[in-house]
Amino acid sequence: MAGNSFGTLFKITTWGESHGKGIGATIDGCPSGLAISEEEIQQELNRRKPGQSKLTTERKETDRVHIMSGVFDGKTTGTAISLVIFTEDADSSKYESMKDIYRPSHADFTYDQKYGFRDYRGSGRASGRETAARVAAGAIAKKLLAGIGAQIYAYVIQIGDIQTRRVDFEAIEQNSVRCADPDCAPEMESLILKLKAVGDSVGGKAEVTALNVPTGLGDPVFDKLDADLAKAMLSIGAVKAIEFGAGFDVCHMQGSQYNDQFIRQNDHLVTKTNHAGGILGGISNGMPIVFRVAVKPTPSIMIAQQTVDRNGQPRLFQLPAGSRHDPCILPRIIPVLEAMTALVLADKWLIQKTVKSS
Repeated sequence: MAGNSFGTLFKITTWGESHGKGIGATIDGCPSGLAISEEEIQQELNRRKPGQSKLTTERKETDRVHIMSGVFDGKTTGTAISLVIFTEDADSSKYESMKDIYRPSHADFTYDQKYGFRDYRGSGRASGRETAARVAAGAIAKKLLAGIGAQIYAYVIQIGDIQTRRVDFEAIEQNSVRCADPDCAPEMESLILKLKAVGDSVGGKAEVTALNVPTGLGDPVFDKLDADLAKAMLSIGAVKAIEFGAGFDVCHMQGSQYNDQFIRQNDHLVTKTNHAGGILGGISNGMPIVFRVAVKPTPSIMIAQQTVDRNGQPRLFQLPAGSRHDPCILPRIIPVLEAMTALVLADKWLIQKTVKSS
């Protein structure tokens, strides 16, 4: 089992390495007749690609997507959709000096332990570049969900110790941090640039809100909607924790405070509060699905660190001058979070259509 596939009915398989000839995704199970174009997919990839601003890596990849199969005359055919993104700006030479060194907080050691061999160029399959394939596939899932009115927003709510005080969806794409609070964005940007200047990095927190999600998505016990969303998020290398609704604040709450009471509103059942984050018993209840993820600081930093080589010998590791890395991954992870959320919801929606006919 290689772990390169995700989903049940709407299923994707991603492939490729950071410094390989290209990366891509194959999608099985997308219904026929869905209008989709390379331009629509490219819009999502442009939000994730490197070199967007002074806050991101200077690697220059256009991440230009090519639809190789499964789309004809601008519509999906119902057969496998193949997407490819060719590599344009890989400089593997800087990795030669570190091919036998285990970089702190990277997957070098664990990949060696699992396979006895690894692609050290840009972390190979463990690179964040793999997420471009997810974003490409997720663009199709988002288009499918748009047909039922579902919308997904991901946005930054914390960088370091700087936390947002409000959420404005309109502000997300209006600042380089993709922060939902325009008042906090400049301060967050300044912190990232300050740490970049000294060769360090910083983590933070992002929130995802999915609106107009139909009720009934998700299955009892092992295939709960929140369980699969959690797997989707934690499959992203930079994500280290997730919480739904009230999250860890439930530790301080009483049942009378936490319980979401049902009321009727405009001929629909809703809850007065949304501490559950839109999911009850692992099944969507029609309220906004809300969760937050913790994103680690980028492990590739310019500061010298103690480590060992493949023989276990102590080494002092420092990235070569001119290395290109994100001082904060939050701005570029936002479209990845949306894509993975869309892949889960699209899959669950197609499954629900087989369970309930009306």
